Formats: sequence, structure tokens, C-alpha cells
Amino acid sequence: MTRVRDLSEEQILERIIPLLPRGSATLLGPGDDAAVLAAPDGRFVVSTDVLVEDRHFRARWSTGYDVGRRAAAQNLADIAAMGARPTALVTSLVVPGDTDVEWVTGLARGLADGCAPAGAGAVGGDLSGGPCLVVSVTVHGDLEGRPPVLRSGARPGDVVAHAGVRGWSAAGLALLEAGLVKKPPSPVPLEVSEGVLLEDAWERLVSAHLRPEPPLAAGVAAAEAGATAMLDLSDGLLRDAGRLATASGVPIDFDVDAFPADREELRSAARAVAAASGLGDPGWGPGRSDVDGVLDGWIWGGGEDHGLLATFPAEAPLPTGWTAVGRVLEAQAGGVGAPAVTIGGEKPAVSSGWDHFRS
Repeated sequence: MTRVRDLSEEQILERIIPLLPRGSATLLGPGDDAAVLAAPDGRFVVSTDVLVEDRHFRARWSTGYDVGRRAAAQNLADIAAMGARPTALVTSLVVPGDTDVEWVTGLARGLADGCAPAGAGAVGGDLSGGPCLVVSVTVHGDLEGRPPVLRSGARPGDVVAHAGVRGWSAAGLALLEAGLVKKPPSPVPLEVSEGVLLEDAWERLVSAHLRPEPPLAAGVAAAEAGATAMLDLSDGLLRDAGRLATASGVPIDFDVDAFPADREELRSAARAVAAASGLGDPGWGPGRSDVDGVLDGWIWGGGEDHGLLATFPAEAPLPTGWTAVGRVLEAQAGGVGAPAVTIGGEKPAVSSGWDHFRS
């Protein structure tokens, strides 16, 4: 096994750079002090995000490839949420000296595969030693002549719509934390009720946590269809919807029965997690409310799916990949202190979402 400390910075970069995609907007890639990108629109969209070991990922079940895919996904989703097309990533990596070099090259491959659906390039960055793994990515995007879709444009009467999956990442994390699915994912013949075995491994859910796949094309489609507001769902549906509602100065009400397909996909995992957590019968009998509580937590509060939430004029047809899940209400006079987001007209009874400062 070759460790990072066994190689010079130049030797590590020699292994990384050939793995990185160029991208259609790249005029000059890695190798100089800075990259050069084309910006035919005359504007560019830029965002940055960071992943810290044991805060945003855990090395005991996340490979370098997983972290590369995750880093690309969460940054590309921010660009898509503005209605732009991602063009390039710049990545900075802090890595302890005893890290296997294969972890670092795996990260590069993950970035490359994460960029592939968008055609974005990975055009450079920085490499440094440090006490823990840290991956920081800055991403650029092209509006292609469109106005950016902001969080602040939702209007009363608009339809609230969602693209992507809901609660899958939270479910995958819960399965990993409960030890119900090992990494790499594999079936666990765990008996969760009399004669009832855990269903086949939830590779899709674990993969959704380790390697989220944001609906990047849906962002451009929403902008072209006249979306009035949009944002990336990184910290949970309720928390992020609250940000959109606050920025727009309007309340949002979600349908009680929204996300039926996601609930069906997650139910067997919720039963097993409820049973493993001592919450009672895994969905058959008195413990059903426990299972529904787990599902509600994942759907409404679970983060890091990196789906998109947008509002559209009521008369506008939703583009492909978008599903109506609620509506924008009129702001009530004297409504100070009223919840910005409700479900079926009621204040949500579940946690509002992800907190990246939690221990």
C-alpha cells in the first residue's frame, strides 16, 4: 500500500490530473497557476461547498470514490438550482499523510464520474496535508442567456414542485448507522419479526447517501418553463422550503400525501430501522406509528438527497421530472410568528432538517 506521505505533491498530482474530465467550457485545464474557462453568456454562476471527515462523510464506509461523487453532486446541484448548466469544478484537498494514495485517486475518479452527466470539467485545485480529510469544491456554471432563478420569486397561487428523490439519503445513513447494511452494501438476513426477514439489501438507499444523483437537467428545464423560485434540497425539505418561503415572503403548504412513491421505496427500511432501534413492532401492528414516524423524519427532515424544489405559475405545465407537492399561499396580515411552512395546513410535527453543526 502506497501512502500519501510516500510521494511528493507532484507525484500525487501526476496520478490525479489524468483522471479529471476537461469539460466543454475549458480553454486551459490543470497545469498552470489558474485554469481558463469560456463564459459566452458574459456572466457565470459560482458556488462552493466543503466536506469534512466525520462531519459530512465517514471513511469507515465511504471510499474516496464515494466522497468524490458526493462532492461533485452537492456542488453541481447548487448550480442547477439557479437554472444554470454546470461547467467546471475546482477542488482543494486536505489529506493526512497516512492516507492510501488509492483513496485520493478514487476521489478523482468519483469527481470525474459525478461531472459526467453535466459535461462539466474538473480544472484544478490545491493539495495539502492536514490532520483529517477535507474536500472543498468550487463550481462554476453558465446561465446560457437565461435569468437566474432565485429563492425570492415565489408568488401566492404558485404550485410547489419537486424533482429527484426524497428521504433516500437519510434512509441510507440510518441503515448504515444501525449496522443493517454493511459497506460495501450486501444483504443482511436479519429477522425483524417472527419469521419475517429483512428484505433484500437496500443498495439504492445506501448509494443515495454515499453517491447522491441530483436531477441536474431538471434545473435548466425548470428555468426554461418559467419557474419563479428554486433551490437545492441539501438540508431537508422543511428547512430548505422555509428558506425559500422566507426569501419570498410567502407561506408554503405541502400536501399531506406528497411523495407516495418515495414512501413506498423507504417503508421496508423504516420497518427494520424501527425494529433495530427498539421502537416496537416493525410495521405490522401496534408499532406502525413508529414506522410512520421514521418515514416522516426521512421525508420531511432528511437531508443530502440534493433534489430540487421550485415554484411555478399555477397555469404553467410542469416540465418532465417535476411533481406537484404543494402550493404557495397568501401571506396573512399580522402573521408574525406563523410557520413559514405547513403540511396540510398544520405546523409540522417532525424535525425541520439537517444540521451540519451537530456532533
